[in-house]
Amino acid sequence: MADDKKKRGAQDRALIALSESYEVAYWSKKFKVTPAKLKAAVKKVGHSAKKVEAYFKEQRHMAADRARIAISEPYEVRYWSKKFKVTPARLKTAVAAVGHSSKKVEAYFAAKKKTVKKKKTAKKTVKKASKRKKS
Repeated sequence: MADDKKKRGAQDRALIALSESYEVAYWSKKFKVTPAKLKAAVKKVGHSAKKVEAYFKEQRHMAADRARIAISEPYEVRYWSKKFKVTPARLKTAVAAVGHSSKKVEAYFAAKKKTVKKKKTAKKTVKKASKRKKS
């Protein structure tokens, strides 16, 4: 909206111009954030209104109730996948197995890690034992 005020096409509506005070006020009200938060978001993700909106959605999720994992929301899948250090497919499998509770999913992954560690140590023990027999 900041380039030519006579032109009001789609390209102009898709960008956020921080140099115009009325735009800062409009977008701040639209996203329900302070002008300072809007400026910080634009600095972080760029002037695209869609990117800024997605950024604020993700930020709201971080502050929201973390007790439930909503697999239907892509930003939640990204967030929880990063948090648990797993792929989105493994996250969805875990949610299908134990439900949408983040605590249950965390316990599920912890149990999985323990079983993997036990299997690895068992394999090492078997390898060491077979080496001893050969000697």
